[in-house]
Amino acid sequence: MGGIQILYDGQCPFCSAYVTMTRLRAAVGEVELIDARCDHPLVREAQAAGYDLDKGMLARFRGRDHFGADCVHLLSTLSSREGLANRMMSIVLGRRVMARCLYPVLRFGRNMTLRVLGRRPIGGRSPIGGRKPTG
Repeated sequence: MGGIQILYDGQCPFCSAYVTMTRLRAAVGEVELIDARCDHPLVREAQAAGYDLDKGMLARFRGRDHFGADCVHLLSTLSSREGLANRMMSIVLGRRVMARCLYPVLRFGRNMTLRVLGRRPIGGRSPIGGRKPTG
């Protein structure tokens, strides 16, 4: 398949905003956004390959998987520079070292947001940071 496939958390407002904001079509052609919470072949493949989709987004581009910080770095380097937000992401996350340093902070923000919203992790356990149900 040409283009790029991106697995992201559709219940995370930050993840959803990020993947819809990046402008990739001009650089890669077809962009397939896949909610990691749905029943999609790439979700099953990623989980079988050992990717923890609660710990990172995944992009499949040119037959290679890019996970977590490497994923946001790739998206930032491929994205159009149109608009202030895209330029800022390109400047910050377009540098591999910066993406790797900032990604844990971004993931922490995602986890705290999901916890406040009472949403379960992709893996289906109790709400992030919450206790497992008893009984």
